[in-house]
Amino acid sequence: MPAPKAGPALFLGIELSTDQLRASIVDESLELVGVESVDFDTELDYQTQGGIFTTPGDAFTTPVEMWIKGLDLLLAKLARNHDLARVKSIGGAAQHALVWWKSTTVPSLSSLDPNLLLHEHFSAHTFSLPNTPVFQDTASHAHALVIEDLLLGPERMAARVGTAATPSMVSAQLLRVRETWQHEVWARTGRIQLASAFLCSLLSGKWISMGEAEACATGMWVHANTPGSQGHWDEGVLDIVGGSREEGRRVRGWLGDVDTSGGGRRAGNVSRYLVERYRFDPETLVAPFTSDYLANYLSLCPSPNDAILSFGPMDMLLTPAQHYMPTRLYNLFPHPAQDSGEKRRYIAVLCSRNADVPRALVRDMYTKSWSAFDRLVAIVPPGGSIGLDDKLFSFWHLQADSYPYSHVKGIYRFETGVKVNEFRDLRANPRCLLESQVLSFRVKWSHMLATGALGSPRRSINANTSGSNNPQTPPPFISSSSNRASTPSSTSTPSNMLSIQQSLGLLFDPYDHSSLPTRIIATGAAANFPSIANVVGDIFNAPVFVPNTQVDSAQIVPHRNAPVVGFPGRAALGGAYVARWVWGKERGSGSGMGGGGGLGAFEDEIRRLLQKRWIATGGVPLRTNVGGVTAVGQQGGGGMASSGLLGLVAGAAGLLNPGGGAVSGNSGANSGSNTPFSSRSVGATLIEEEEEELVSSNNGMMYGLGISSSSPSGVAHDPAIMAMGVQGHHASTGGYGGGERMGMRTSHTGSSSTLDTLGSVGSGSVMTNSTTYTTPDITSSLSMVGLNINNNNSGTMSNGLSSPGQQTTNTNANANSTTTTTTNPTPLTPVVALPTLDSETQLGLAKVAEADTDAFLSYAAIVPEFCRLEGMLVKGIV
Repeated sequence: MPAPKAGPALFLGIELSTDQLRASIVDESLELVGVESVDFDTELDYQTQGGIFTTPGDAFTTPVEMWIKGLDLLLAKLARNHDLARVKSIGGAAQHALVWWKSTTVPSLSSLDPNLLLHEHFSAHTFSLPNTPVFQDTASHAHALVIEDLLLGPERMAARVGTAATPSMVSAQLLRVRETWQHEVWARTGRIQLASAFLCSLLSGKWISMGEAEACATGMWVHANTPGSQGHWDEGVLDIVGGSREEGRRVRGWLGDVDTSGGGRRAGNVSRYLVERYRFDPETLVAPFTSDYLANYLSLCPSPNDAILSFGPMDMLLTPAQHYMPTRLYNLFPHPAQDSGEKRRYIAVLCSRNADVPRALVRDMYTKSWSAFDRLVAIVPPGGSIGLDDKLFSFWHLQADSYPYSHVKGIYRFETGVKVNEFRDLRANPRCLLESQVLSFRVKWSHMLATGALGSPRRSINANTSGSNNPQTPPPFISSSSNRASTPSSTSTPSNMLSIQQSLGLLFDPYDHSSLPTRIIATGAAANFPSIANVVGDIFNAPVFVPNTQVDSAQIVPHRNAPVVGFPGRAALGGAYVARWVWGKERGSGSGMGGGGGLGAFEDEIRRLLQKRWIATGGVPLRTNVGGVTAVGQQGGGGMASSGLLGLVAGAAGLLNPGGGAVSGNSGANSGSNTPFSSRSVGATLIEEEEEELVSSNNGMMYGLGISSSSPSGVAHDPAIMAMGVQGHHASTGGYGGGERMGMRTSHTGSSSTLDTLGSVGSGSVMTNSTTYTTPDITSSLSMVGLNINNNNSGTMSNGLSSPGQQTTNTNANANSTTTTTTNPTPLTPVVALPTLDSETQLGLAKVAEADTDAFLSYAAIVPEFCRLEGMLVKGIV
């Protein structure tokens, strides 16, 4: 252990995520100083996958004792590699999960023996529910709907307790435990804590209350949005959960009080245990902890017109909100880092549970690598077709979700407005899935904006100003008397806008981009895909930014939600930023006229510190890692890994590239109308495709697309592309004749189509389940019929689909011989930084995609049909 020495102040952020326990250390100017992590799967012996246990059904749990052992190991690493006496403040975040303490006596948090590890004080027997459900768990979905019904529906429930029913609601989990384990768990419980308060309690040596931002997610808290009033636990919901008034009061005792101060003051000092065992300064303060997704939001310091799109096991879109106006459409949380003297601010959150799992399933079913997935998304036109009236739509609802999808489950595809079991051209599936996921957020955004929760109508400028001398060109609309796009004058009246909306059957104008976010900040592994970043930018007509830490990390491992070793987690950084802010408030250092020592709002103070650092260093970007691995935009090695729920699906299915190798230059992935496409008609001209960059030295095999540029005799075919009907060099292009770098070498006339080659994959063949079904929440709860995967459909996949690294045997039709090859797909080329303004670079952001007005108009044209089909699903009439 290094001897304590004087030096600059340090600030520690700790993040308890699903798969890892992470720590980030920053200095006073928010420069990254240190990073440590503990991987639950590899460093602790609990046999978890992605940090969780999976059981048949929708249950995903994690052992609480594993968290404590992980904290022991993390603190040991920090003490070994850093001078913890210089740490002035600790902040943190944790996943949304409950800790169930037994009612029996537990060791006092304030008087722990420093000679023992934490897990020796708190073993698994300390908890009435040793394995607790995590955020991905949906086993309480039915209980959430029961509570919603008793509160007279989603709208009234949201107005009462701030949220409609969600499977991860604390109230739903409590009800499930009471009804399932009345004697084993319920009767033996004496206290419950959210994981964030639990972690904060261990560090501060005293019981810490949950913050109001997290209380608003429990489904039991009544938020006070008027001056002078106090929030409180809803006794009616407590009685429902407990089953009686007496048990409801008992639950109220378990929950304890809620910290309504806003998160702007210390929760306490570091515990005596940490001072004596790890040499922390006894004056080190502990800031309030919060949920990991809110800490991720804080680390990005969004502006009022920004939206943060966080990809992961759950996709989330977060944006600043000014007013507390809860509805069933979204969740509203009090800002977790604001002073009690500030005007109340909020964060609006849109969620989708059908995120990483459907993406991994589609990748497994229709391609053999993430690079092929990325390329298919890139070369397919918006809506799956260049035609105006034959757009394709798909909705993948594999897990129980919140309103309005509470009762929707299955896979639904629509072609020319008609429900089909499979698209005629299977290559449309990856893009249609991504479009459905992002369009859903775009539609929800417009509905949320109409409620007024975000404040006054947001007027933004057109983010795509290339080729225009007027950056404030008014948004294009569709004329109510014509199907052609036109650009009205800036004096368009509300009545004109209303008539446009009515003509489209919508409550908003899909062609009006002025109320959409001016900037999208994306995080999560999916944001590393160039094609996905482009789709997001096209649908929202906004530039897309990704944190520099993620851009650099993606050059090493592009498919991983967790950061690479040496790179910080965003939620841990958010915790460190909060620690720095609270410490500065108490010292009175900073600028602004807000309460608490003269500092302004959290985001203002963080921007001020980063700008001050930018000037002092002469414009040097923030450090992205502690190992000096890469610089933003440079390419590195491609060793692949996975973590979290996506890792469960992808890892079990063999989805990720096991090889590695160097990552090539910029991706040619693109989207929108700039990409050339050939005719989509069935039976269209067949072509031979060639792409120099994907041609392998092995017989000219193009592993990225699985299309050989050599003679069809004896070549190894990509089984994924073969399953889509591409046989040999006769590749039926359908609507996807190629990307912008794909040349057409030879044209063959004929009447064959993808349907011809799929004839053998009909009712006469046995279809094997996709390996993605090894994920228990899919296998147990979703039958093949429930997912609309029909063995009798001519468009389904054959059992010839292989995983990367598997051997495939191909028969030479002319010589009756077989050849065996090993499929090794081309690694995904991740996003790289585009030219970025200094104002974004100093915040640690890199632009990865531009807005495209033409592509935006293409998507705006299909929004009405998307909403119509979505409404049919919600009503259960398809």
